[in-house]
Amino acid sequence: MKNIFVVGLGLIGASLCRAIKQPDIKLYGWDFKEESCQIALETGIVDEVVAGLDSAVEMDIIILAVPVGVSLEYLQELAKLPLKENVLVTDVGSTKSAVVQLADTLPFTFVGGHPMSGSHKSGVKAANPNLFEKAYYILTPSGEQQAAVDQLIELLTPTRAKFVVLDPSSHDEMVGVLSHLPHIVASGLVQMSDQLAQTYPRAKQLAAGGFRDITRIASSDPRMWTDVLLTNREILLDLMDKWQAEMTEIKHQLEQNDRGAIHQFFSRAKLTRDQLPAKDQGAIPAFYDLLVDIPDIAGAVAQVTTVLSQNHISIINLKIQETREDIFGVLELSFKNKADLLAGKALVESEKFHCRIRS
Repeated sequence: MKNIFVVGLGLIGASLCRAIKQPDIKLYGWDFKEESCQIALETGIVDEVVAGLDSAVEMDIIILAVPVGVSLEYLQELAKLPLKENVLVTDVGSTKSAVVQLADTLPFTFVGGHPMSGSHKSGVKAANPNLFEKAYYILTPSGEQQAAVDQLIELLTPTRAKFVVLDPSSHDEMVGVLSHLPHIVASGLVQMSDQLAQTYPRAKQLAAGGFRDITRIASSDPRMWTDVLLTNREILLDLMDKWQAEMTEIKHQLEQNDRGAIHQFFSRAKLTRDQLPAKDQGAIPAFYDLLVDIPDIAGAVAQVTTVLSQNHISIINLKIQETREDIFGVLELSFKNKADLLAGKALVESEKFHCRIRS
């Protein structure tokens, strides 16, 4: 019987517990929120709730499912405890270099981890054992730690994730481009729109369409993203310089009225974007949206939601786009996974509605 200690019972920690629960392990959990601990125990997410980090002395594997900044604090606390000699510690943070560098100075084995998965919902109540299925789960060992990596993969295999081993700096540079910088850009665009709305109040209404979609990642947890930026600081400073250089170049082309260069800018972007994998989960969790054309007929929206409800298809978000002015409105439905999206599309089409998956 292995003792597994999950520190942090939010979405990721609780979902990991749901996924890895096996007869030959005992799951211990702790969260600074007493309510989360109580829910995790009452719903069977963990076998036992402990009083705090001091209980780590009894554990074989410790998973820090907390923000990166908190992981740095907890690693130092764990180093003060008489842990088991063969204990294995891991985390789930979005940046790896700072955590691994600190762990290298501490008296226990540590392998960095980053499950590239998430949800529109958060907290222990949103725990989902299928959250990591087919998602990339990055492991960042420090040097030769093959035995520890194998041990961790064995524990995490029930998640049905796809495991990739990277060095910490390569991981941080890749997610810096593919996740961290996009979050900065999206948040900057949202702040620009807010300033615009001070002059043009109607701007918020126009932002309800495509603008809202391309900036939806700006709704992410501010505390988590503050930690992400500060722990990937050097890489992001370099990436922001490169981004500003790219914007300066397109600005220059616009000033010179260089039609050919501007066309090439968009052509290269289109070609690259069109070649991106459509089915795999990447550094930013995928969104599963269905757009349904709704005629101006009483009960049309209710007809769509009813057929989904009757077939036990859960909708995690529903919005009516307001930018259309013809006889059809657009109902935007968000689902928690691809299976629900495809099932929902088939059901809606069976009711004679025209719909399409957002690409």
